Amino acid sequence: MNRWITLLLATTCAMAVATVYVAQPLLESIASDLGVAQQQIGWVVGATQAGYGLGLILIVPLGDRVNRKCLLLVQLLVAALALVTVGLAQDWSLLLAALALVGLMAVMVQVMVALAATLANPASQGQAVGAVTSGVVLGILLARLISGVLADLAGWRSVYFVAAALLMLMAVVLWRWLPAGRPLTHRPGYVQLIGSLFGLYRHDRQLRQRGLFGLLIFASFSVLWSSMVLPLSASPLSLSHTEIGLFGLVGVAGALAASRAGGLADRGLGERTTGLALAMLTLSWLPIAFVEQSLMAFVLGVLMLDFAVQAVHVTNQSLLLAGRAAMASRLVGAYMCCYSIGSGVGAVLASWMYARWGWAAVCALGMAFSALALGYWWWLGKERAAGAALRCSGQNL
Repeated sequence: MNRWITLLLATTCAMAVATVYVAQPLLESIASDLGVAQQQIGWVVGATQAGYGLGLILIVPLGDRVNRKCLLLVQLLVAALALVTVGLAQDWSLLLAALALVGLMAVMVQVMVALAATLANPASQGQAVGAVTSGVVLGILLARLISGVLADLAGWRSVYFVAAALLMLMAVVLWRWLPAGRPLTHRPGYVQLIGSLFGLYRHDRQLRQRGLFGLLIFASFSVLWSSMVLPLSASPLSLSHTEIGLFGLVGVAGALAASRAGGLADRGLGERTTGLALAMLTLSWLPIAFVEQSLMAFVLGVLMLDFAVQAVHVTNQSLLLAGRAAMASRLVGAYMCCYSIGSGVGAVLASWMYARWGWAAVCALGMAFSALALGYWWWLGKERAAGAALRCSGQNL
């Protein structure tokens, strides 16, 4: 893992994950173009996340069986085809089906995270995962800005055509420069591979804990980013696609600041980092709630939220992958299934609640997800402290 390979993986991650999130500033335009009710438009994000979740189960584990570079190239090409289909779609059902395929292929991000973990030195594995994962969050956030600008210039469909062209370009670059990774010493059968993925939830306590954190933080993240276009584009703010997309730059600053969380996990500070970040995530919804009164308060809340989500996300993956390179793809896939569920649920609930009760209800929902994650972290800490006390008393006896 030299700097060039790290940069290449992070850039590709950014482009791949951007294909999932470019739709969020475009929801109003898509709904208007296809004649879809506001209550239903959240399914644009939900369908993509559903495909993403399916890909985590059916595709990501293949990274522990086949050459990850070859798998990645195939995913890039199929994703480009799906994006072109979205750009051409005139029917609501076809659009959702194509978006689901986009999500299915976007799990190439997890293939790259697992590849980074296997290429890195064990002592700096968390740092490598943090660097590559920073590309994921940057892609999520910059996607909104770029898609907003393109939509204002050439319509929402142009966003998907440009994304398809970029993925084709990245396929050529990766084919030329990306190493294949270490040879696989054990190649389990596909059915056995998928079965072991589900078995991880039953046998791996850390995966269950970190998976629940991932589900809750990304539900909160999706509540904000899938619905913020609604109050920002409505009166009295009435911002354009480009102006709404600029808020992604705020999130970029937060994501970059939190990218070192993997290094903290390498030094044994993962639990403390998680708790502080979850507290910040919960508090971030207070300034976010004042979007119609103060855009500066909203910007502060967005910065806090994205910093907190990135810090917990990097810490989660660093702790999960430490010393377990042989099953890295399955661990990442199993963890990200929880992420996908959280993102989809957050998007669908946010648009529904906004349509019925407005922005205050959306913020209450986001804060509830965040507070639940913080409460779970506190409960686990009490459980660990009680276990340590029992072990201490047993040794004294």
